[in-house]
Amino acid sequence: MLSKSTEYAIRALIFVQLQNLYGQRPGVAEIAREIDAPEAFTAKILHTLTSRKLLNSMKGRGGGFFFSEKQAEITVYEIILVMEGDALFTECAIGLSNCSADNPCPLHNQYEKIREQLLALAKLETINSMALKIKTGKAVLSRITHNDLIVQ
Repeated sequence: MLSKSTEYAIRALIFVQLQNLYGQRPGVAEIAREIDAPEAFTAKILHTLTSRKLLNSMKGRGGGFFFSEKQAEITVYEIILVMEGDALFTECAIGLSNCSADNPCPLHNQYEKIREQLLALAKLETINSMALKIKTGKAVLSRITHNDLIVQ
């Protein structure tokens, strides 16, 4: 459903927010390691996210990636739009260019409902809401659990 780059982007942003909640600003290598993604690919994704103003970065000592309060409230929908456009929410399930309510593909009616639910979910969940689920032990991110985040 989502491209690898979008999956990595979402995971990276959640990890950055988790670290920011503990006063940390992670770098590319740490982010890549913790989200199980290739470092060079992660760097490219983080560059896209910072250039589109979804994330901030600072170089030098004490640098790394971080959010402003407003940025931490970006939605999954906004990330998907930046990383791959709106095709997930608008295109035919089997890729027909002329699929519509008047000219439906075999999956149109069922997929339209799924697409609407996915859109609602993507617009509801924010980076911060997902990070808080991990911080409170209600969810995990790859190998990162609530216990891993407790600052020594």
